[in-house]
Amino acid sequence: MSSPSVNERAKTFVQVLRRVLRLAAPYFQSEEKWRARIMFAAIVALNLAYVYALVLFNQWYGRFYDGLQNKDATVFWREIRVFCVLAFFNIALQVLKFYVTQLLQLRWRAWITRNYLGRWMANRTFYELELARYAGNDGTTPDNPDQRIQEDMHLFTSATMTLSMGLLNAVVTLVSFVGILWGLSGTVALPIGGSTYEIAGSMVWLALVYCVIGTIITHYIGRPLIGLNFRQQRFEADFRHHLVRVREYSEAIALDRGETVERGQLDLRFGAVLRNYLALIKQQKNLVTFTAFFGQAAVIFPFVVAAPRFFSGAIQLGQLMQISTAFGRVQDSLSWFVDNYDNVAAWRATADRLTSFDDAIRARTAQARALERSDAEALRTDSLSLSLPNGRPLLADAALSAAAGESVLVQGPSGSGKSTLFRAFAGIWPFARGRVQVPADAMFMPQRPYVPDGPLRQALAYPEDASKYSDAQLRQALDDALLPDLAARLDDSDAWSQKLSGGEQQRLAIARVLLKKPSWIFADEISSALDAPAERTLYQRLSEMVRGKGGAMVSIAHRAAVGEFHTQRWTLVPDTAEGAAARYRVEVASAGAAAT
Repeated sequence: MSSPSVNERAKTFVQVLRRVLRLAAPYFQSEEKWRARIMFAAIVALNLAYVYALVLFNQWYGRFYDGLQNKDATVFWREIRVFCVLAFFNIALQVLKFYVTQLLQLRWRAWITRNYLGRWMANRTFYELELARYAGNDGTTPDNPDQRIQEDMHLFTSATMTLSMGLLNAVVTLVSFVGILWGLSGTVALPIGGSTYEIAGSMVWLALVYCVIGTIITHYIGRPLIGLNFRQQRFEADFRHHLVRVREYSEAIALDRGETVERGQLDLRFGAVLRNYLALIKQQKNLVTFTAFFGQAAVIFPFVVAAPRFFSGAIQLGQLMQISTAFGRVQDSLSWFVDNYDNVAAWRATADRLTSFDDAIRARTAQARALERSDAEALRTDSLSLSLPNGRPLLADAALSAAAGESVLVQGPSGSGKSTLFRAFAGIWPFARGRVQVPADAMFMPQRPYVPDGPLRQALAYPEDASKYSDAQLRQALDDALLPDLAARLDDSDAWSQKLSGGEQQRLAIARVLLKKPSWIFADEISSALDAPAERTLYQRLSEMVRGKGGAMVSIAHRAAVGEFHTQRWTLVPDTAEGAAARYRVEVASAGAAAT
């Protein structure tokens, strides 16, 4: 496999730079832009002052070591006092620089996290990204958005500040010390082919050659680290995600005696973490070996080169120490890439993950919606077509309608698209086209109700604030939903999704509806975990509520007993007609006729 050309590397560098700017620029153009810019300017000024302090220290080395060589006590004690002043100045700069840098990182992380949370949660993007990911047909869909928001944004902001200020220090230090080193280097005579050439600033040229060679070698040794760091974060997130799933479904796994299978799945994911980490360690070992050798050689290199001039008496001990210090500063500046390659590789992997996440959000936001959804007095669909995320058609050109008082029972075989039809009614299914009209005062009840942790009153009123309702209203809703034992626990905080049984969670979801009293209810298997008497009682109460409000109920249910609370039955049946546009079609009948 041929290595990338110089032009290809340049294009890659420009692409990476554009990605980073796209991630970083919005904060400095946001509503916090002036505070952010002032803090950034302050950090730059503090870094410049820090480099200036290094220049003063370099000058101090010359005076101090000359005083030692001359055994001049007056100079010695004077320079000790100067050193104390410089040290205090340097410490104050470092502390202030650290504080302002960390404060900017904190504010930047807070802003970018809120920004991405808002974009991720807006227009159900979080839901559509998960659909695209699990469909398996979208290679650009990022995995583990929770990690992107929680971890990668923290890593990106901190690494960007650290690396950018480090690079700034390196550039300013190089500019500041290259002149000092040039002046201290003197002129070296180089005999070539019988002629002698005078080379000015020899130490500068040696430092440049030394660092260029080191940078090239470091790049070729460390280049695989970018991909390894990218994969490591993905494997770590996959492992953590499965651990969370085991915790969430602990009861189901325990009842199925699935511990061995889940342990195998966890071992499989953790094995990927370890294998990639081992490859990362091996590659880092090679890089550390070279950079350690490179750094140690740089300590003695200026002494070896300048030793002949010192022993000949051309320079004093102080100048020798200045040469060593200046060479070290120049070499450190030129070697910034060598010393930070591992950090740069991790930072680029983080930036790549974030830009892929950003691209996915942008793509979902820009995606045209083929489904037109509007409010109306009744439920109506025109030319409604549904597909699976992989593009397979479920339903084609369905025209359905239900007026107030005409409650509908939706039935059909598993996988026929009943829940998908409900999602289209709710306007959240991205793989739908056509027109849907739904009453505005409607509530949708999913198969698995979401029960947030925290006070029970908040779980009951979700997603509204519980303060909107009185304690009497909350307790009455629980009583009506056959949960009288919970009526006295409104202020208890707990992990209710773990503490409540499946039937209790379904009754809590019904209590929400009885609390909010919508005119229309769209219920997807809301009584599957209930016994027959409880199911009948709760359906009776829900039916009476929507009739009293002049609305209707549209239900998905397999139990025949639910049919008595509905006047229509929509049945999804396989479409066996030749050239059928979809797998299923909807047959409409009265509930009584279909039941017989």
